[in-house]
This record gives sequence, structure tokens and C-alpha cells, in this order.
Amino acid sequence: MNDHDGSAGLLGAAEPAPAYRTGEHARSRWLLTGDHAGLHVPSQLGDLGLPQADWQRHIACDIGVQGLGDALAAQLDATFIAQRYSRLVIDCNRDPASDGSIVESSDGSIIPGNVGLDAAQRLARRRAIYDPYHACIEQTLAQRAHRGQPSWLLLLHSFTPLLQSQRRPWHLGLLYHRDARLALALKASLQALPQTPVDALCIGDNEPYSGADGTDVALNRYGEALGLPYVELEIRQDLIATPAQQHQWARFLADALRDLTLRPLPDR
Repeated sequence: MNDHDGSAGLLGAAEPAPAYRTGEHARSRWLLTGDHAGLHVPSQLGDLGLPQADWQRHIACDIGVQGLGDALAAQLDATFIAQRYSRLVIDCNRDPASDGSIVESSDGSIIPGNVGLDAAQRLARRRAIYDPYHACIEQTLAQRAHRGQPSWLLLLHSFTPLLQSQRRPWHLGLLYHRDARLALALKASLQALPQTPVDALCIGDNEPYSGADGTDVALNRYGEALGLPYVELEIRQDLIATPAQQHQWARFLADALRDLTLRPLPDR
């Protein structure tokens, strides 16, 4: 495991680096990322004024992604890069200039520590967390390219089963923008597996979110812009809430992902 820092100012010397990387020298073509995997908050920011109950909700992190990513990386001999700090500090999958970068409210909860920030405060969060995390991804891609190792991107996220009183029926969703190659291939591989963790596996095609709306940084910055095969994988949080569930889904997903590497993808 490697920690990649480069942060300054907002983070104290004893605080964890934004980027957690495991499997730096893994041999698989799969490169896994977890933009919303962590729950840390810089000590200078306290608890952002949120009650403890809100820190247990989906608004604070992608529940289950850290454990799933670790388990799946081990299954595939893959590299996994995860972001340690809460998405409420800064969202590493949103443009720092956008309203979605540092939200003042999320799913009914006001985030007091994010209200009325000035440009300097926003920039401090970007420099401390967003920039080092993405620098780690870019460095990893460059290292892999230098040694001739292909990179297929699996962007790991999870979603709440219930949002604004609306139940989401999908067990998982496959998101993409213009390049649908890997998403469509993975969907076929998942549907072809004889055993699944749930009955009547329900797979969303650009659901419950759409990769085509242009807001996802990683999907566009590393997939579309670089021409790398990619898919953003969203799994429902109640299915990967425990370590046992995470390992079950890691085994299932690994079978489908290994299957993909046995045949070439169509041209983009």
C-alpha cells in the first residue's frame, strides 16, 4: 500500500494522505478507483457542523466501496486507488469550479461547515485533497503506460436504496458517456454468469445516474479524454454494507471482469 500526499496547509502532518493506493505493481489491466471511499475530515474543519447520524448516511461517503475495492483488487491482482476524505469536504468526482464540488446541503441535510465559503477556503480544500488524489491517478497511469501495461478503468461507486422517498430497484448500475464498450461488455458478462448474489439481477443502463450528463470527472478525464476503456460501476449500498457482502460481490464481479479480458473489445 502507498500513500500519496502533496497536500499542504489544510492537513496536519499527522493526518492521512488523500490518496490510498494498493497493488501498485499489480499485473492486471484493471485499475480501480474510489472517489468517495473515505470518511476522514481535516481536523481544522471539525465535523462540519453535522450530527453524527449524518456521518453514517450515504451523503458522507460511498458506503461499502473501500471494502469492496480492496477485496476486488485482491481477486484481480489489480491496483486500487481510493480517496480517504469525505465527499462533504470536497467531491473528487466533480469539477472544483462547480456547485457540486463542495455542497452546502445534501439529501435534506444542511452542511454548516460548507456554507458561505470564500474562494481561499475552497482553494485550500482543492489543494489539500482533490489535487493530490488526481495526481496519484495520473502518476499511476503514466507508470503503467511506461512499462507497457494496459489500463482498463473500473470506477467504483455505491448508491443509496432510497433517495427522496424514491426506491431504486437496480442492484447495480453501469455508467458511461460516449464510449459504451466496456459497460455493454460487462453487462453481458454479468448476465451470463450462472450464479449471482441476488435473484433476478437488475442492472441499470446509465441508472441510477447517467454518465452522459458531463458531471463525472474521472469518467471524462481518464476514460473519454484519454481513450481508455472504462465503466463506472454503481452498487446499491445495502448489498455491500458488510465485509461478507463485499467479498461476495467481489468474487462475483471478478468472475465477470476476468471474462472480459479473454476477448478484445470492439474499436471505439
